Amino acid sequence: MTPRHQHLIPMACSETPITPISLTFDGLSWNLTSATVRNRWIVPLPYNPSMGAHPHHPGQQMPTPQPLPGVSAIIAVGSGKGGVGKTTLAVNLAIALSKMGHKVGLLDGDVYGPNVPLMLGTHEQPKVLGENQIAPINSHGLKVISVGFLNPGDKPLIWRGPMLHSIIKQFIGSVQWGQLGYLVIDLPPGTGDVALSLIQTVPLTGAIVVSTPSDVSLQDARKAIEMFRQMKVDIVGMVENMSYFVCPHCQHEVDIFSRGGAEKTAKQFGITYLGSIELDPEIRKSGDGGIPAVLAGENSAHAKSLFAFARNVISRVEEIKSSSSESVISIQ
Repeated sequence: MTPRHQHLIPMACSETPITPISLTFDGLSWNLTSATVRNRWIVPLPYNPSMGAHPHHPGQQMPTPQPLPGVSAIIAVGSGKGGVGKTTLAVNLAIALSKMGHKVGLLDGDVYGPNVPLMLGTHEQPKVLGENQIAPINSHGLKVISVGFLNPGDKPLIWRGPMLHSIIKQFIGSVQWGQLGYLVIDLPPGTGDVALSLIQTVPLTGAIVVSTPSDVSLQDARKAIEMFRQMKVDIVGMVENMSYFVCPHCQHEVDIFSRGGAEKTAKQFGITYLGSIELDPEIRKSGDGGIPAVLAGENSAHAKSLFAFARNVISRVEEIKSSSSESVISIQ
């Protein structure tokens, strides 16, 4: 391995040493260690340029997704493009589900833009337990894991497909999620490696597609819908974010990014429309401040549409699970 193929990615400081975690996948390995007080690194060793994101040899069977014990429903939140408020909705959805009485986990799979720690207002370090197990961070009633906890600040993670696949497998299989009603997974935008790795690693209950009403956003959202369909993942539904803006002075609704496009697209593709979320400065401020809007409760004007969205998700997930159970019974 030449020096240019080895990247030492600085991690956050720790007051105590942490047992190394060895991540391996098909010949690729690296360690997550904390040998001394101010030295914690992710060390990729070695990188084989000929490897694809998901090595597959002729005659070799593709990996079978393995259920996650104790987790009732796994929901991926995706989008065709960035900048549509996907993470904002994923975080608020998870907290809303928790406030409704469900046990909820939140996995930040957006490894290139891990904003969940900022939106939750926490920068704790996950603890490494015995046998390479990781204890998730507890925040606002959620069990949370994010690359952002391991690589805070402005340092980018410049990772190729195999490394992305391995970290997703680690977050799914080595984090002690325990008993959960819902595990919400915030995907990166687009239709790339992380979404594929997730689908290959664990059976998803369904996926939510987030879009704004603009034609540019909807064009890419349609690609996300088709990706999930091709991968045989049930689609929970589509939600329209930044649907309209209510003028604080005259209360007139302004369609800044157009309006109703996501609902029309949902009908076009025969999927459930999960609702519209207004373009509300308070939702943005609460996310930036680490106090998501739904923490104010369902009676808050800034959280009503988010709770309505969460209730629609619950109904649709129950419908998917019921349909799946009926299919198993009929096959038997």
